[in-house]
Amino acid sequence: MKTLETIDTPIGSYAPDFELPGIDGQVHHLSRYLEKFRAIGVISMCNYCPYVGQYIERLKLIQEEFGSQEFTLIGMNGNDTNRDLMASFESMKAFAVERGLNFPYLWDSTQDVTRSFGASKTPTAFLIDQDGVVRYRGQIDDNPQNPAAVKVQYLRNAIASLFNHQEIEITETAAIGTPLVWCT
Repeated sequence: MKTLETIDTPIGSYAPDFELPGIDGQVHHLSRYLEKFRAIGVISMCNYCPYVGQYIERLKLIQEEFGSQEFTLIGMNGNDTNRDLMASFESMKAFAVERGLNFPYLWDSTQDVTRSFGASKTPTAFLIDQDGVVRYRGQIDDNPQNPAAVKVQYLRNAIASLFNHQEIEITETAAIGTPLVWCT
């Protein structure tokens, strides 16, 4: 088994800049997002992860709630697409249309950005402030299976705290989800 090195960007450090293709046919740069938005939520995700499927509607609600406050989510697929056609770029486009994504969905074909962030599971959320600093990483909330039973909305709370100039109480949680498939 091949072991791959991840950089694992810690809380309080600068997020890795990226230049990735989106399903919209555009190239997306973190630096350009930082010029336009007060905060960016990067979600390590893929098309076939059951956890991502359970969270899609909640992610869309987060985008709706904070989008008018200069916030955007960015979905980033860093799975090895050579092993599974479900993870292909064309499948990403179909997934976005089928699920009605209201945020960009980017493809990290080299997995360099995914490794730099330190993502190992889908979904993993990273909240980045206007200065490019990672302020939260981990779970979206505390109950992927049942939205009605959620007690703590980690990502939503972190965004709200950031926008209200308050300390983010919980800055990191252990990601729960499907392990990323790495290129070999």
